[in-house]
Amino acid sequence: METPVFSSRRVYWTALTCTKFTRGTKRSMSPLISPSELDRLSNLHSLALDFSDLTSELCALLASTRRTPLHRLSLLLNGPALEFKPLEGTATEDDWKALVRVSANLRVYIMALEVDSSELLRVLKPSLPLERLHLDSYSTLVTDATLELISQQYNKTLTQFLLLRDDPDFPDLSVNRNEDPLVLLAWRCTQLAVLVIHGYTVWSHNLVAISRLRGSSLRVLTVSEESIDFDPDQSVCMEGNPVHNLVKEVSLGLGRVWHPCLDSSLVLSEPTQHFHRELHAFSMGM
Repeated sequence: METPVFSSRRVYWTALTCTKFTRGTKRSMSPLISPSELDRLSNLHSLALDFSDLTSELCALLASTRRTPLHRLSLLLNGPALEFKPLEGTATEDDWKALVRVSANLRVYIMALEVDSSELLRVLKPSLPLERLHLDSYSTLVTDATLELISQQYNKTLTQFLLLRDDPDFPDLSVNRNEDPLVLLAWRCTQLAVLVIHGYTVWSHNLVAISRLRGSSLRVLTVSEESIDFDPDQSVCMEGNPVHNLVKEVSLGLGRVWHPCLDSSLVLSEPTQHFHRELHAFSMGM
């Protein structure tokens, strides 16, 4: 476990049990700092903690007008640990509304590890000002309904979305849908600048659509080669190598040279380390 680092501008605290490779164990899962201790840090601008520790009590404390408004909140949601550290008592929609009233510029980064979609739907409240979302798993599946909710609720705030699954199966989220949920997300989320996908099927024509919808404003589009599939009916109508055609079309859509990611290990980084790096960069961006 890491020692919390306190300053007048930033508090980081994370537990190394909250990782993709270490499952929760039956031991003390109490917060590393109490609300009364946190109350003394009245000039706090940035905070990182386990999602299960973001209680209504803590939200009320952070929403106090006596405090400096909070600008950055990084939350780690560990699915296997929810058995021992459940979501009961965590921030409600009203809690988020109260917090945003005081901290109007607040932005939130969430990393969810091996979290079932039903649990995600519990925590993704409409008033949560979500800017960055990282969904990472081995076996659990993100559903098309979850992506639909994300693209509708956070269409004005979401700038980064990582959808990763480390499993040999590549589920197709567009099955039984007229519109691909990832294409809809690219269309609705007008601030989206980073999109990373591995472990789910991405049809080539949908990838082209995403590149055209976002254009050069999509600064990062990382899709593993093994996640990309080609519609055989469309391939019949096209001349040449389908991969070369895809690279050409996506590059034209983005306005720069683009290639699929050939090494999935570059995408599937160790999640705890990734969270630490990202929350640091997120906090530095205030």
